[in-house]
Amino acid sequence: MPKPSFTEQQKQIAGIAKALSHPARVYILQKLHSMNACCTSGEMIGDIPIARSTLSQHLKELKYAGLIQGEIEPPMIKYCINKENWEITRKIINEFFKPAQQNTGDCKP
Repeated sequence: MPKPSFTEQQKQIAGIAKALSHPARVYILQKLHSMNACCTSGEMIGDIPIARSTLSQHLKELKYAGLIQGEIEPPMIKYCINKENWEITRKIINEFFKPAQQNTGDCKP
């Protein structure tokens, strides 16, 4: 009998956790969320203790995770929170941390 696979929700939570797994990414999300606006990597680089190329990589990871989006305004890209995915992420995380039902299994706390 094959082992069951991970649920879509478990995969989503793991993807979110990966996206949040570096303090620079948490900082970027906090900055963009608090500004409620878009900004360029050049506007962010002065406030964060990493190289510009490293910042670009973190922005790429957050964009890949769907937490931010880039608006191209040549010659630059302005990054902002992907509000739809931000709300989905908030709901997934809230559900994940919701108090559990009474444990009736063999595992003891």
